[in-house]
Amino acid sequence: MVLVVGVIHGNEHDGLAILDDLRTMALPDGYDLWLLPAINPDGLANDVRGNGNQVDLNRNFPHDWTAIARPGEWQYSGSGPASEPETQAFMAFALQIHPTLTLWYHQDAHTVGPTTGRDGPLRQRYAQLTGLDYVSVTGGKYTGVAATWVRKKVPEAMSFIIELGATLTAEQARVHADAVVEIMQMIPNV
Repeated sequence: MVLVVGVIHGNEHDGLAILDDLRTMALPDGYDLWLLPAINPDGLANDVRGNGNQVDLNRNFPHDWTAIARPGEWQYSGSGPASEPETQAFMAFALQIHPTLTLWYHQDAHTVGPTTGRDGPLRQRYAQLTGLDYVSVTGGKYTGVAATWVRKKVPEAMSFIIELGATLTAEQARVHADAVVEIMQMIPNV
């Protein structure tokens, strides 16, 4: 089972176009694809990074959580690990459905981060198919990250972040949707 999350940072919403394409695509037999447009509906509605409590949800997950910043600052991690209802809801959902792979769309570093983990070939292939750079992202403090929580807490799960560019055309969205379908076929029994 593959889970694709379109928005965690409310002002990074181009992933929604990819999910729109995925909704209409034929999938190969035997593959399950779950689409979650946004885990941050307040941030999306207000076109801001954080949720209604000004928390960066991608710093709020309990694995390796650290207090960062203050309310309203761009990486504010919340009052404690998993303090936010959106984080709690996603955690419960992921633990219920046990996705084999979770993809997270962000903007705008134009990268897929490399790894030596078992999802390394998936990441590398996704970058090749979409033209994204296959390099590490820098420029923030990366604790309490959703993708890391999934990898550490959901049995047998792989999870990675896809950093889109600053903008995404309709043609590029389709390329990304096609890449999702291709890499999901690289995973047996999803």
